[in-house]
Amino acid sequence: MRHFGHIAPEVRQRIFHQEPGAFTADSPARLLSAALGATLYSPATRPRLADDIVKQAGRGVVSMVLCLEDSIDDADVAAGEENLVRQFADLDARTGLEPPLLFIRVRAPEQIPDLVRRLGPTVRLLSGFVLPKFTEERGIPFLEALAVAEAASGRRLFAMPVLESPELLYRESRVDTLEGISRAVGKYRDRVLALRLGVTDFCSSYGLRRAPDMTAYDVQIVASVIADVVNMLGRADGTGFTVTGPVWEYFRVSERMFKPQLRQSPFLQVRAVELREKLIEHAMDGLLREISLDQANGLLGKTCIHPSHVLPVHALSVVSHEEFSDAADILRPERGGGGVLRSAYTNKMNEVKPHRAWAERTLLRAEVFGVANEDVGFVELLAAGITG
Repeated sequence: MRHFGHIAPEVRQRIFHQEPGAFTADSPARLLSAALGATLYSPATRPRLADDIVKQAGRGVVSMVLCLEDSIDDADVAAGEENLVRQFADLDARTGLEPPLLFIRVRAPEQIPDLVRRLGPTVRLLSGFVLPKFTEERGIPFLEALAVAEAASGRRLFAMPVLESPELLYRESRVDTLEGISRAVGKYRDRVLALRLGVTDFCSSYGLRRAPDMTAYDVQIVASVIADVVNMLGRADGTGFTVTGPVWEYFRVSERMFKPQLRQSPFLQVRAVELREKLIEHAMDGLLREISLDQANGLLGKTCIHPSHVLPVHALSVVSHEEFSDAADILRPERGGGGVLRSAYTNKMNEVKPHRAWAERTLLRAEVFGVANEDVGFVELLAAGITG
């Protein structure tokens, strides 16, 4: 699979200076953690879940979470588990299918080995589990259960802990909670693919909900948690993890709204102002701002609950030609001794040693999301993804 793999090869050649690279569920963890992109959540109880997965893969989704936790009623957990087993069998029977990276969000540790056993050979389609309300005390049993299931199945299985507990939010317990989480994920580092932020639960603790014209960073109590999580768990010194952006709750926009206009003229002729006005009109501006702020604050990828969010996340994840030029210049072998140089775009200073970690992360993102051509921006990438 690859990002933007659903669009025609000739279009990819036109918009990318460096096309997104291919990867599989068996690729190295470092690459997969950067490639998650917009991780689309779906209730595990959906009766046509296998069809939904295939459909979303055809639209550019590369990672999905099939949820047995908050998205379904307590009374429906058993039915959801049974449905997952059936739907995985359905997917497995489809010849030549390469599904997205699939994860199951569970409620209790014992579900992990039980589901792996019940999935049988179809576990080959599973990339791992999402672990809710993760703290050291609650998380260790999940990680231990994952290790048992991995050994029994012979299948590499990743964990994606969700950081969403009140202990992490409250000031008096935050540092201790973060230190405990750090110990837990550090012990099982090889199995932790990424850390996910549960901002909806954070807001719930104070009866808050951000409006569609506000980002998570406008809610100061939430922004402070994000900052502390990145501070302790997202460092670029080799001890950190990929931390993904929080969910965006609003989805009044459908990409179908744009298709008639985009099909009437080549995507490169779509005026940026017109498309931007439509996005704002339909409450997407908040999402775009939040994605940009996620990246500025060290987050990569995003939890998504609606397919219309996927393309904006991926389009804004593509490395610009200017970013790529700066990163490649900083990492030239002859720059190993440090120093300062003017960027090729002659608009900024690139200081080799301080900017090295940024450059390395940028080139990793370029490997999975690609590098846009010099005259291609977000609007062209979005339009190309919508028209396919």
